[in-house]
Amino acid sequence: MNKDIAVVGLSASKDLVNEMCEVLNCKPYPCEVKHFADGEIMVQIGESIRGKHVYIVQSTCNPVSTNLMEVLICLDACKRASASQITCVIPYFGYARQDRKASPRQPITAKLVADLLQTAGADRVVTIDLHAAQIQGFFDIPIDDMTAVPMLSQYFRAKHIPDLTIVSPDHGGAGRARKFCDALGAPLAIIDKRRLRPNEAQALNVIGDVKGRNVIIVDDMCDTAGTLVAGIDLLKAEGAKDIYFTCSHGVLSGPAIERLEKSPIKEVVITNTIPLGPEKRLDKITQLSVAPLLAKTVEHIEAARSVSIVFEMFND
Repeated sequence: MNKDIAVVGLSASKDLVNEMCEVLNCKPYPCEVKHFADGEIMVQIGESIRGKHVYIVQSTCNPVSTNLMEVLICLDACKRASASQITCVIPYFGYARQDRKASPRQPITAKLVADLLQTAGADRVVTIDLHAAQIQGFFDIPIDDMTAVPMLSQYFRAKHIPDLTIVSPDHGGAGRARKFCDALGAPLAIIDKRRLRPNEAQALNVIGDVKGRNVIIVDDMCDTAGTLVAGIDLLKAEGAKDIYFTCSHGVLSGPAIERLEKSPIKEVVITNTIPLGPEKRLDKITQLSVAPLLAKTVEHIEAARSVSIVFEMFND
C-alpha cells in the first residue's frame, strides 16, 4: 500500500479501522482522543503526517454530535499538521434524515454538516448508503456514496432461500429493494405506510404477493424497529412465511433490541458501519464487515481508479 497515506480511526470506528488496515496491509496511525471533564474534546495525531493523504474514519452514530465533533477537530489537527489531502470516511452519516424542510421553520441539518466538514478542511468524503442520495449535492467536494447492497445480496444469494420475495418497507426504498430483486432474481413487494411522526409509522397494506412466500425486507437503516415490527405483523397477516430483514446501518436505538427479540423475524443482517455493542447482540442478528469495501475504495482512490468498479467485486 502507498506509504504516503495515513489511516486514522476515531472513537466510534476503532475496530473497523483495524480491519481496514489488515486489508490495506498497513497499521492505523496513532491518534489520541481526549474527552475532558467539561465536555471539550482534543484529538492529537501521534506521528508526522506532513505531505500524507490522511483518511479519517469515523461513523457519526450515537453519540452523534460528539462523534461529529471528533471528526471536525481531527480535520483541523490534520490540516494544521500539513497533510496533503484529507478524506473523511464516514460509514454512517449522521443527520442524514434531516435532508429537507418537512415542515416550516425546520433546519436542513445534513447540509449544515456538509458545510462544517468542508470548512474544517475535508477534501473528499466517503460514505455508505446515504439515507437520501441528494445529500451528495450538499457538498462542493467529491463524495463517494458506496453501497453495501452487493455484499448483503451476496450473503442472501448463498443461502438459496426458496419462494423468495423482496419487500421494500416504503415507496421511497423501492429502488434499493429493486437492486436486491435483480441480484436474487426475486419479485418485489412494497409496504404502503404512512409516517405519523419521527420513529413512528403505520403500515397500511402490501402491494404485491407475499402469501406463502419467504420474504426479505430491505432498508438502509433500522433505528427503533417500530416501523419494521409493524411491517412484519402486516406481512404475517398477509400470509408470509419466513421473514428476514437486512439493512446497512444497525442504529438500534431505544427498544429496538427488545422488539427484534420478541418479533417472529428469522434473521437480521446488518453491517458494522455502526459498532454493535455486547448488549445488542442477539442470536438472530448477523453482522457483516464493510472493511473490505472501504479498504478497496481507499486503494482505488489512491490509484485514481473508478470506485464504481469496487461494487462489481461483491457481485460475483
